[in-house]
Amino acid sequence: MNTEKAEEPEKAEKPAKPAATPEVGRAERSGRAAQDEPLLRVRGLVRHFPITKGLLKRKVGAVQAVDGIDFDVFPGETLGVVGESGCGKSTMGRLITRLDEPTGGSVEFEGQDITHLSPGRLRPLRRDIQMIFQDPYGSLNPRHTIGGIVSTPFRLQGVEPEGGVKKEVQRLLELVGLSPEHYNRYPHEFSGGQRQRIGIARALALKPKLVVADEPVSALDVSIQAQVVNLMDDLQEELGLTYVIIAHDLSVIRHVSDRIAVMYLGKIVELADRDSLYASPRHPYTKALLSAVPVPDPKRRTQRGRILLKGDVPSPINPPSGCRFRTRCWKVTEECITTEPPLIQLRTGHQVACHHPEDESDNSVEATESSDGKASTGQ
Repeated sequence: MNTEKAEEPEKAEKPAKPAATPEVGRAERSGRAAQDEPLLRVRGLVRHFPITKGLLKRKVGAVQAVDGIDFDVFPGETLGVVGESGCGKSTMGRLITRLDEPTGGSVEFEGQDITHLSPGRLRPLRRDIQMIFQDPYGSLNPRHTIGGIVSTPFRLQGVEPEGGVKKEVQRLLELVGLSPEHYNRYPHEFSGGQRQRIGIARALALKPKLVVADEPVSALDVSIQAQVVNLMDDLQEELGLTYVIIAHDLSVIRHVSDRIAVMYLGKIVELADRDSLYASPRHPYTKALLSAVPVPDPKRRTQRGRILLKGDVPSPINPPSGCRFRTRCWKVTEECITTEPPLIQLRTGHQVACHHPEDESDNSVEATESSDGKASTGQ
């Protein structure tokens, strides 16, 4: 049985890139994105799961998993989505890939409204929109070989790659750092990191334009997380991919994202470019999240105050009136209780849903990253 250590020689043999660091590439992508039309446009997206009761299945309520979110994703960029468990991140990912049916709102891909397309009309779009699933163990069929799993998109779409399916699958395996000889092996013969690479190869098979990655590294060891994150970054540079990456780990999101959306209880509460959000968060919830990011330097750790939120996240079945964060916010006023804050753009460029956004002073939140721009495997 293969282990994570088996991946190291393959990574070591890969020649170093003489090109610019990921930070330079990310800046170039952000500049291009500002001039492009959105690849993905989401407006007022809603997903309520009905709660039924009795033999007649009478509706008595609804879980408001996603409740009116707006954002754009531009070609070649990475949008990171963060928030606590249960805030609606994964549901949002399934909605924009149309794996789930929205209750309301609209999803446009390349200018085409795909919100309520039938399965037959969605099939051609599946080539352009793919998903990397959270669980590398549950997302691979244990009865199929790796060759069969990665070749499934070709079979479903009726695509015959140049040189044949087997040759293309072996090329994809090599692209994600695996050996072409793994074609006839089964998922149980691979480690968690290797399985996630197989999932990435399957997602890239049809050369998609948009890849939604739902917690792509959360089930992996820290050292393997760095390898997968760096692989995704390299593939984006090489293939011109556009990512929506959903994650809990704020350090991972900082490394891979151009812009970051912060979700709380089905709403986007702040949306800004990565550097601005980490340097000066404007929503109290964002500030509290970033204060919890571990800092390895003890001196810097003592200089930064930790914000401990009181209470639990309210139920999405019966969210609070007005601002949904008001039950845990230290800046709550009567306006927060009665009026829901819209997501508005400040002069700094942040989009914030807050009646009393944070000032720029006393707002610095530091995070660490290795000097070469690659994710660090240290703890």
